[in-house]
Amino acid sequence: MDENYHVLFLCTGNTARSILAEAILNRRGAGRFRAYSAGSHPTGRVHALALELLGRQGYDVSDLRSKSWDEFATPEAPALDFVLTVCDNAAGEVCPAWPGQPMTAHWGVEDPAAVVGSEDEQRRFFRRTAVELQRRIDLFLNLPLASLDRLSLQARLNEIGKSHAPGPERD
Repeated sequence: MDENYHVLFLCTGNTARSILAEAILNRRGAGRFRAYSAGSHPTGRVHALALELLGRQGYDVSDLRSKSWDEFATPEAPALDFVLTVCDNAAGEVCPAWPGQPMTAHWGVEDPAAVVGSEDEQRRFFRRTAVELQRRIDLFLNLPLASLDRLSLQARLNEIGKSHAPGPERD
């Protein structure tokens, strides 16, 4: 029996934020969590700067791909425990009916792929986004999931979505 919690990170294009969150949770939550990402309107490609950032941090990026959330709404898909939106567009869309009624929350962060500026400015924004997502994922990983009732867990998930990473990466 699979004892991992299954988490789906959603965004519209599935090119940057949701991909970063998938990679971060799979590393930091290994053994307890299995993360996936998808988009409501996937572009079919992962942003090059997301892959570069993850690669420089030692992540295996070979299996990361932009995919549709439809893949996770089928009977063959993994049973999801959590569905977390990381962009405002996906949060406002009508999501598929997820089998098993997973917990949902909105953890919106700014889109690093939308940054206009020099390549260095874009890279800084990708790093900042990754730090913000890592902070939220760390808070999530530290929740006492087994001892929280559904209502308390929902409140904690919502609080995490409002938190921000401290420090100079937010400048």
